[in-house]
Amino acid sequence: MRGTRSAKWVAGAIGVALAATACGGSDDSGNGNGNGGGGEGGGSASAVFSVDAGEPQNPLIPTDTNEQYGALVIDNVFANLVDFDDEGDLVYTAAESIEANEDATEWTVTLREGWTFHDGEAVTAESYVNAWNWAAQLSNNQKNSYWFADIEGYDEVHPEEGDATAEEMSGLEVVDELTFTVTLSSPVSYFNYKLGYNPFTPLPSSFYEDTEAFGQKPIGNGPYKFASWERDSKITLEAYEDYAGENKAQNDGVELVNYNNLNAAYNDLLSDSLDILRLVDPQNLPVFKDDLGDRAISQPYMANQTLVPVFYSETWEDTDPRVLQGLSMAIDRETIVSTVMNDSVTVATGFVAPGAMGFQENAGGEVMEFDPERAKDLIDEAGGVPGDEITIQYNADGGHEAWVTAVCNSIRQNTGVECTGDAKPDFQTDLNARDAQEVESMYRGGWIADYPLNVSFMKELYGTGSSANTGFFSNEEVDALFAEGDSAASLEETVAAYQEAEKVLFEHMPAIPLWHQGVNGGFSQNVENVRFSVTGQPILTEVTVK
Repeated sequence: MRGTRSAKWVAGAIGVALAATACGGSDDSGNGNGNGGGGEGGGSASAVFSVDAGEPQNPLIPTDTNEQYGALVIDNVFANLVDFDDEGDLVYTAAESIEANEDATEWTVTLREGWTFHDGEAVTAESYVNAWNWAAQLSNNQKNSYWFADIEGYDEVHPEEGDATAEEMSGLEVVDELTFTVTLSSPVSYFNYKLGYNPFTPLPSSFYEDTEAFGQKPIGNGPYKFASWERDSKITLEAYEDYAGENKAQNDGVELVNYNNLNAAYNDLLSDSLDILRLVDPQNLPVFKDDLGDRAISQPYMANQTLVPVFYSETWEDTDPRVLQGLSMAIDRETIVSTVMNDSVTVATGFVAPGAMGFQENAGGEVMEFDPERAKDLIDEAGGVPGDEITIQYNADGGHEAWVTAVCNSIRQNTGVECTGDAKPDFQTDLNARDAQEVESMYRGGWIADYPLNVSFMKELYGTGSSANTGFFSNEEVDALFAEGDSAASLEETVAAYQEAEKVLFEHMPAIPLWHQGVNGGFSQNVENVRFSVTGQPILTEVTVK
């Protein structure tokens, strides 16, 4: 990802930025695909290791989790029907097969035999159908309920207005103990890819007896079973000995340790008090490879960083999109990436991250190029930023302060628009402010692909009513393009339709893409076989403890 150019403002701006405090690490999406590889399972006695993490925003229910700290638990306590390999290709996990009819409106899911929940209950077709029906119900108020909107009858259990007129979706039918069918209200060529995301996991019968208690101690079907949750301290998972999947844990368990300062986590890693660090603090990026040697990990993954305007605010409610185009062109991404970010990320030229099917090298065209003169002209022509001031909300425990400062300096010096950071103490507070519609102007958006298609970087974020659309962007033209892509006759045609939609997004500017994320982490001398998935999370099942 290339195309931006250096700027004269750097010397002063970067000096300020690098002096800023940088802590913690977070992205918004839930998907981590922590279930990869593996062999026959079972590590040596007391083969438990630790990973840096944070406090989940919500109770640990798959359909109410869409941020990475909760997802790190969900993705390992539960197993998906399908997962994705290192190339982003679909592989079967709990499913034996998933087959579609000719027009992709009816899908037949056949489960593998011998799977059980951690309480010993058998995983059956009914386990999935009941879970999906519960999650879709309007009264259960699940963040991820819209993931079931493709299924026939969803509009009856979850109407846009008024009360539900049904308790179950008509499109779900149990055929036998290990088979169920899913009838969609319209064709979705990539529905099998969507089944690799955690809202589509099954639930045991005990869930419905006390959903509140379940959220504090979930019972899944994955390679790890939940052991304990010490608030603001750590979550402990234990290897599930009777796990039927091929990716059995090669260790006895993992402690997900809550850090609100990644520099502290980094120092713990250096002293072997922490075993896996998922994200190196920006201040340690210049030295971590020398410090860790062959225990340092640096690789790209399917994620991006954006600035998201909130369209319920006075600033953006009726503002011409050309203003946002101008702000985008005022940001010297290339220089910020090479200095503040120490080349740990790659400059974005579109909304979709490399590696996802449908990625386009230069989807944003000139809007993603650094051009201060054109930036100022666009903003002036479009009527300017109301009040000539913007703020960027971010979580202070996420290592974002330095780059937010640098971005604001670039905007201020190239457009005259005042720009300041609005730090929230932690990621949970940041997310809660978004959900409560309390963001003043813009927020830092970080997104990890839920499945490796370009669709995942657009529909979930910018479709009207999508739960991850906390900027409240809504545009009929964009929604129509998404619908056209969804109803395409083949996966290839769907991807092509969304490629066209991506270009149109730059006319409306639901967000300003900045760069694509990279894994910059490492591991201690206590562990081996540490790898990260295509969505940037450590593959916990493969880790072995020395």
